Amino acid sequence: MIYNVGYLILVTALLLTVYGMVTGFLGGARRSAQLAAATENAVYAVGGLVLLAACILWYGLLTDQFQLSYVWNHSERALPTFYKFAALWGGQAGSLLFWSLILSLFSVVVAVTHRHDLQLLMPYVHAVMHASKLFFLVLLVFAANPFAQVAFVPEDGRGLNPLLQNYWMVLHPVALYLGYVGLAVPFAFAVAALLSKKLDTEWMRATRRWVLIPWMFLSVGIIMGSNWAYMELGWGGYWAWDPVENASFLPWLTATAFLHSIIIQEQRGILKVWNMVLIWLTYFLVILGTFTTRSGIIESVHSFARSEIGPYFLVFLSIVLFGFLWLLFKRLSLLKDEQSIDSYASREAAFMANNWIFTAIAFATLWGTFFPMFSEIFAGDRISVAAPFFNKVNGPLFLILFVLMGAGPLLGWRHTSVAAFRKQFTWPLVAAVVVAAGASFTTRNVYAIVGLAICAFVTATIVQEYVRGVIARRITNRESIPVAMGNLLRRNGRRYGGYLVHLGMVFIAVAVIGNEFYQETTNVTLARGEGVTIGGYELVYVELRAQEGPNRIEFATPLMVYNASNGRFLGTVEPHRNIYHKTPEMPTSEVGLRMTLAEDVYVVLNGWENMGATATFTIHINPLTAWMWIGGLVLVLGTLVAIWPHPARRLEPVPVTVSAGVGARPA
Repeated sequence: MIYNVGYLILVTALLLTVYGMVTGFLGGARRSAQLAAATENAVYAVGGLVLLAACILWYGLLTDQFQLSYVWNHSERALPTFYKFAALWGGQAGSLLFWSLILSLFSVVVAVTHRHDLQLLMPYVHAVMHASKLFFLVLLVFAANPFAQVAFVPEDGRGLNPLLQNYWMVLHPVALYLGYVGLAVPFAFAVAALLSKKLDTEWMRATRRWVLIPWMFLSVGIIMGSNWAYMELGWGGYWAWDPVENASFLPWLTATAFLHSIIIQEQRGILKVWNMVLIWLTYFLVILGTFTTRSGIIESVHSFARSEIGPYFLVFLSIVLFGFLWLLFKRLSLLKDEQSIDSYASREAAFMANNWIFTAIAFATLWGTFFPMFSEIFAGDRISVAAPFFNKVNGPLFLILFVLMGAGPLLGWRHTSVAAFRKQFTWPLVAAVVVAAGASFTTRNVYAIVGLAICAFVTATIVQEYVRGVIARRITNRESIPVAMGNLLRRNGRRYGGYLVHLGMVFIAVAVIGNEFYQETTNVTLARGEGVTIGGYELVYVELRAQEGPNRIEFATPLMVYNASNGRFLGTVEPHRNIYHKTPEMPTSEVGLRMTLAEDVYVVLNGWENMGATATFTIHINPLTAWMWIGGLVLVLGTLVAIWPHPARRLEPVPVTVSAGVGARPA
C-alpha cells in the first residue's frame, strides 16, 4: 500500500542521512574529494525522498484517506481544499515531516549554491545538516509516524482545529518554518569552520547571508502571527507574550544580535568567540522552542498536543549544548581577537552595547517563559507569568535598544570626536525634542512620550544618512536625486538596506506605542438600530445574519460607522462568529475592522439574544496599528536590499607613461 511505502521512504531517507553524515565528517577530516561528493549526493537523495513522502501525505489529505490516523485527526470531507493542503503542518507528525522537508530543501540549496567554493568547509556543512535531518527523521520513524493507520476506514475525519482555519495560519507557519529551519544553515557553517579550523572571514561572509534569509522569513512569520492574533483571537491586541510566541521571538533576538556583531568582527577583528556563541545560541533556541511547543511542558493556544517526543528533544538539546561548547573550547586559541575597543564613543562600542541589550531581552523572555515550569518543579505550584511582567522588564530595554539603533550608525569606528558628535546628532536630537513636546499634549504617560521621541530620533538619523548619501553622489557623479538614491541602494545595499530595516522597526514601534497607550475600549449590548459613541465614532448595530459555510455556520452582525462630530457615513464593519459542525464548543471570531493610517475601528461580536434582537460587542479604537503591518513590509524590503548582490566596485585604470630603457611607471 502506498502509505506503507511512504513509511519505508522515511526509513530509507534516515539511512541515507546517516551515510551522508558519516561521509561528510570523514570527507572533511581526510580532505577526500570522493567522500565530499558522497555526502553532497546524499543531500540530493534525502531531499528527493522527503519530498516524495510529503507528497504522499498531501495526497492522503487532499483525497480524504481517513484510514491514515493523521488525516482522520486533522481533516474532514467538508474542509476546504486550501485548509486540507495546510493540514500537513496542522498536527504533530505532519509538521515534523514538513520541518524535515524544509530542512532538506535548504540543504539542497546550500549544496547547489556552494558546489564550487568553500571546498574545505562544505563536507562538514553537509554533515551537520545531515545530523539535523537525522534527528527529525528519527522522530518520524520511531515516535511520530505520519503514515500510521487506523484499524478501520472512518466515514469522515474529526476536522482541523478551528483556530487554524484562517488564511494567516496557512501562511504564518510556512514563514516561521522557513525562518526556524533555515537557522540550521549558519549553525552548520559555524561548526564547519570550527572543525576545519578555517576561521577566517570566508565562513563569516557565507554565514551572514544564510542568517539574513531565515531572519527575514522569521520576521515575516512573527508579523503574520501577530496579524492572526489581532484578527482571529479578538482581544484587541497582537502580542500576548504567549510561550509559543516567545519561542519564535527568542532566536530572532539572538540572530539579530549576530547580524550586528558580525559587522564588528569584519571591521575590527573582535568578538570572534561571541559571534560563535550567538550562532550556537540561535540554533539551540530554535530546538528549545520546538521542544516547548511539542512536549506539552507549557500551556499555549498555539501548542501541539502532548506527546512522547520530549525525551528525544532533551537528548538532542544535550548533544547540541555540550558538543558545541566542547568544540568551541578546543578552538579557543584560534579565536583570539585581533584588536580591542579603543573608545566607548565608537561604533563598535555601540554595537557591543546593542548586543548586551538583545541578550538581556532574550534572557528576560526565556526566564519568564519557563518560570511556570520551574515554579512547579521546585515549589509544587505553577505560577504563571503574564504580559505585565514582560512589558515591565523588556519595555525599558527596548527603549535603550532603539536609542542605540539610531546612535550606533552615526558614530565613527575607533573614536568619535566632539565635532563629529555635534554634526551627527544635532538634527536627530532636535526632531526628538519637537516630537516629545507634541506628544506631551496627547498623553501624560512618560513611556509614550519618550518612546515617540526615540522613534523620531531614529527616523531623523535614517533620513539624515540618506540625504547625505544622495548629496554626496550628486556632487561627485552629477546624478539626479532618483538616480543617486537608486545607486545608494544598488552599490551599498548592506548599509542602506539596513537603514530601511531600522525604519521598518520604527514603524512597528510606533504601532506598539499607539496600541498600548492610546487605545480606547468599551463593552456594549445594542438592540437593532441602536448605536454607541466611542473615540469620535458612532457605531449603529444593523442586524444578525446567518450563512451556511462548507463546514460551519457563519453569523455576522454589520455595524454602520459614522463620524460622531458631523454624522458623515464612513463605512461598515462586520464582525463574525463561526460555529463549526464538528466542534461547536470551539467557536471562533472574525473581527470587524475599519483600518486607516491613523487608527483602527475594531469590533468583536461576543454573543446575541432573541435571534439577534440584541447583540453584545467589544469595541476598540486602536491608534496607529496599521503601521505595524507597513513596518513589516518595509523590514522585508530592507532585508531584500541588503541581501541582493551589489556590483563590484570598478577600479579606475591608472594612466602610465613609458620611458625607454626604464619600463612602464605611473604618470
